[in-house]
Amino acid sequence: MHWIDWTIIAIYLAWIVWDGIRLTKKSHELEGYFLASRSLPWWAVGLSVMATQLSAITMIGTTGQGYVDGMRFLQFYYALPIAMIVLSVTLVPFFHNAKVYTAYEYLEQRFDAKTRAFTSFLFLVSRSMSLGVVISAPAVVLSVVMGLSVTNTVLLIALPTAAYTMFGGVQAVAWTDVKQIVLIVFGLVAAVVVLVLALPPEVGIVEGLRLAGSTGRLQTFDFTFDLTNQYTFWSGTIAALFLFCSYFGTDQSQVQRYLTTKSVDEARESLLMSAYWKIPLQALVLLVGVFLFLFYLFTPGPMLFNRVHDRGLREGPRAAEYLAIEQRYEAAASARRSAALAGATLAGSNDAFKAREADVRAIRAEALAFVREATGDAAYSDVNYVFPTFITTSMPIGLVGLLIAAIFAAAMSTISGEMASLSTATVIDFYRRFVRQEAPDRHFLIVSRIATGFWGLFASLVAVWAAELGSLIEVVNRFGSFFYGSILGVFILAIAFRRANGTGAFVGLIAGMASVAWAASFTDVAFLWHNVIGAVVVVAVGLVVSVVAGQRSRVKGQG
Repeated sequence: MHWIDWTIIAIYLAWIVWDGIRLTKKSHELEGYFLASRSLPWWAVGLSVMATQLSAITMIGTTGQGYVDGMRFLQFYYALPIAMIVLSVTLVPFFHNAKVYTAYEYLEQRFDAKTRAFTSFLFLVSRSMSLGVVISAPAVVLSVVMGLSVTNTVLLIALPTAAYTMFGGVQAVAWTDVKQIVLIVFGLVAAVVVLVLALPPEVGIVEGLRLAGSTGRLQTFDFTFDLTNQYTFWSGTIAALFLFCSYFGTDQSQVQRYLTTKSVDEARESLLMSAYWKIPLQALVLLVGVFLFLFYLFTPGPMLFNRVHDRGLREGPRAAEYLAIEQRYEAAASARRSAALAGATLAGSNDAFKAREADVRAIRAEALAFVREATGDAAYSDVNYVFPTFITTSMPIGLVGLLIAAIFAAAMSTISGEMASLSTATVIDFYRRFVRQEAPDRHFLIVSRIATGFWGLFASLVAVWAAELGSLIEVVNRFGSFFYGSILGVFILAIAFRRANGTGAFVGLIAGMASVAWAASFTDVAFLWHNVIGAVVVVAVGLVVSVVAGQRSRVKGQG
């Protein structure tokens, strides 16, 4: 990269760290540190929530997903507005009026300590693993830009961020997020402009999108009802509804945000902001991926975007086989380019282009299979390297630094926010509940900073593993879907069913997690539906056990 780009990155990250530390001066009390003294305006909280969603993992994983699959992933978010409305009516007033630090404190008020502790434990496991994936996203960028290993880049990002977060608070996280989302959106728009200007003179936006559409990359509705298909209209409106209700309604990383607002109404408004703007912003991210496809359609690009694997295979004992596949790929890509130019300039069928596109996809799939066989990495996928490769090789000087600064700054903001929620749950739900119930705020703040450091190290280990699991945006949602449905089921029992008791909720939660584990291990059901399975099983088993346990208690009381 050019020295100007490095300067932009250094200045921006230094400013973000300084600004975050400056804001932590208001976080010397427990409520100020964990909940910003419940004083943040709704619009800042709403932007903070969206900034967390439009993080580095979105810019890297979702753009790569758009390059491969197009706009189909947008269906994943169709239930989001519905979920926000449901939560605004149900869980938001419950949590806000209960004056709790964590969502799981309410479960003890409603059920018992063991249900609260087990649910909070599941949150800690799921969120820490997801945090590892969030750290992996910028690590992928650094590994491409600087030629370092993913392990080294993970440590380079996670350790300084953990140190900064240990002295921070939710107030610093929220106001940092507000700045991040402005830069993120600007960077995405700048990328689209550069990609559009890179189209050949004879190919306009309309012609380019028509070519992308002929490959299915503009498909945003798939009404096929197939439980094994990950992204359809039905999974995005039914299964994803359970995921979003659980994530935004019961995940401490999100609940903690709207608990910082001044009132229930402002908490509701902060959530509804995402209902209005999340789908358009997600469409923008995926559109970047579609234009990346068009860019590499007309501009010769690599067969594999992961430079480390590409270089290793070229210099390895099977180099001749790899180069033979690459020669076939280049010939197929050249034929596809000619067919695309012909199809773009002539109105009518794009059958020739679609045939050449199928050839390219087949050879690329063969190359990916070859990498998995030659390296022994069965999960290898280079979808996460597509956008970083474009940024570092094709963006103008200055914009390279700006986009990478946006990715890293967004990552640091998201990481610090999630570390703060992990620390809050650890201290409030476990340390203060079971270890030391009475102590000065200063003592609990010290413990929370130690907890932040621990979760930072744990997430770093997960990040090294997660970086090679495939599409990062899928990985983080796959992690979440394993836990979210069951956690949502417990809160449904708590709020909607008065007959539910602590024994039923606890047994139901165990049954829900077991059912999801079984579905994930022994069926091909898409992971989004795991949220439905977990929630339904928890509610069903929880109600049955509650009735039986209640009857036994009455019998014992009569005896």
